[in-house]
Formats: sequence, structure tokens, C-alpha cells
Amino acid sequence: MQLGILGGGQLGSMLIKSAIDFGINVAVMDKNENAPAGKYTNLFTCADPLNYDDVVKFGKQCDIITIEKEAVNTEALSYLRDSGKQVFPSPELIAIVQDKHMQKEFLLKHDIAVVPSILINSKAELQQQSSKLPGCLKLRRNGYDGNGVMMIHTEKDVENAFDAPCILEEKVDIKQEISVIVSRNVSGEVACYDAVAMVFNNEKHLLDYQICPADIGEDLKDKAYNTAIKIANELELVGILAIEMFVTSDNILLVNELAPRPHNSGHHTIEGCASSQYEQHIRAIMNYPPGDTRLLYNAVGMINIIENGKPNDFTKIWSRPNAHLHYYGKINSKPGRKIGHVTITGSTTENLIVDIATVKNILN
Repeated sequence: MQLGILGGGQLGSMLIKSAIDFGINVAVMDKNENAPAGKYTNLFTCADPLNYDDVVKFGKQCDIITIEKEAVNTEALSYLRDSGKQVFPSPELIAIVQDKHMQKEFLLKHDIAVVPSILINSKAELQQQSSKLPGCLKLRRNGYDGNGVMMIHTEKDVENAFDAPCILEEKVDIKQEISVIVSRNVSGEVACYDAVAMVFNNEKHLLDYQICPADIGEDLKDKAYNTAIKIANELELVGILAIEMFVTSDNILLVNELAPRPHNSGHHTIEGCASSQYEQHIRAIMNYPPGDTRLLYNAVGMINIIENGKPNDFTKIWSRPNAHLHYYGKINSKPGRKIGHVTITGSTTENLIVDIATVKNILN
């Protein structure tokens, strides 16, 4: 069995590690010749996942094709599927997620609550919508790692706004941001991981750290899980899906964004759960039974390591018995990009929060 992964970042690297446990050969394609995942396979192709011909040529050598990012050519994937290749998640699902407006339209069609928004096609249109401010402006396509998101507080902020197709979301009073990762295999078997509470860097719109399980109460927890399962079934997902959600100040649950692939908010599952999100994705696309999603500890945290131009000395982290460092080995990483993460296990949430603060201080 030959598995092909479109995208060679850190998510691809960690997928390869899980695929090895199942004896699966893995090929990777990425346009960056120094892509991290390229170091872990002798079947690396340096080509563009957004290029039709490149994807078709790569896919022809594979039995199953999956993704570790959404920026891929869905027309090529449709052709490969029609040619007899297995493509998970489906090209149609990927196309929905590639466009934030299409995401919202799909969710609303299936009675899933989202943050209200309007379409904005240009900066000139945004200037005509001053009555809708303040709001959060998001590029419809090609956003990643906080890029493509900005708050527009007043008309003055419009001067620096994106001049491209966007959505402008209402500013909502957010009490907490959470994520739920759900898996669904070819046979339709579904499994959910515990919800995680996410804390973001407000300046960079990047996930700073997270805590699992999220302290949201049983009612909201059940609603979050049921929402995740409903979305997975309506999308006819095969693989895993990360669903970022907002909990508002009046305890209303709103879906923010979807990601049909391994996700930053699921890194903690490698050390924290019996089956990681990466193993779960492999299980789903191979139509194996879902793995055990239970937490192995009372609390698990994860801290992102962001490139800041400073030399890295991880000695103090390596010496901590409850911390596990994952360094991605990126070459020439740009400031503000994720270059690693640290998983921390704890006996209580209170102890975990103290340990997170300690490790963050070491990293800074």
C-alpha cells in the first residue's frame, strides 16, 4: 500500500511516524525542497500541490492520497479519484474548507451556528460597510497560521485592510476558544477527542498554548461533541477534522473554522492519548477501527514554539520529566512561524497551568 501526502510540513512528518507503525509506505510532495517531512521518506517529490499536472503525476504512483494542508489542487484530486485512486478527505470537502464563505454556507445549511458575517470583495466595499464595524476581516482563501486575519475596529483601520475577497465577521464577546477533533472512517465509524481550551496570541492570531480537557461544563461539552459528529457525518468525512469553536459570554457555541487534517490543536494527543490524531487519521483512511481517544493523564497541555530569531537552547526543557519537546527541524523558517511544540502532562489542571507558565518563560 502506497500512501501519498500532499504537503511536507511538520504535520506530514508526524503522519509518517504513525504510518510506519502500520507498515505503510509513504510518499510526500511539497514545493519546498527542504520540507521537514522530506527527511523521513525516500519517496519525496519537490513539486507544487496546487499545480494540476504536478498533483496528477504524483498521485498516479499512490494507492491512497491524503493532505496535511488545504492548499492543494482539488480538480487534480477529483481526476485521480475518477481514475481509481482513493482520495481522503474528498476533493469536495477540501473545496468547501478552502473557502471560508463556503464553509459558513455549508454549516448554516445544516443548522450549525456560526459567527454572522457578510461578504466583502474589496477594500472599496469594506469602506462602504462602516456600520458593520468593529469586526474581524478574514481572507476567503489562502489564510494560514494567523495570516489572512485582522481586526477592523474603526474606519481608519480600513486603510490597511486586505484588498481581496473576504468575509467580515461580527465582533462577538468570546469567553473561550475550544477545539474538538473528530475522526470518521470509510465505514462511517466516528470517534471524538476531548475538547481543548485554546489561548491565542492576539497580535499574531496564532495558537499560543492549550489545555485539555477544556473546562466548559458537561452541557457544552456534549453540545460540542454532538456538533463535531454532525459536521463529520454531513461532510461524509474520511479522516480527521478539527473544529474550532467559540464559547460566547452567554454560553452560546459558535463554529469558527474547520480543518480536515491533523491540526495544531491535536498535537497533545501524541503523548496525551492512547491513539494520537495522526494514528487516528491513518486508521480512518485505511478503514481500520478508530483508536482509543481517552486521555492518559488528568490534564495535558501544549505550547507552540514560534520562530523569533533567537538561538534555541532546549536543555532546560529536556530535563523536565513531564515535558516532551517536538522540534520540527525547519530550515530558514520565517519569524512568526511555528518551529516546534512542547507537550506537558499534569496531575491536575492547576499544576499544569503552573508548568505551562514555567516552560513559556524558558522559551522566551
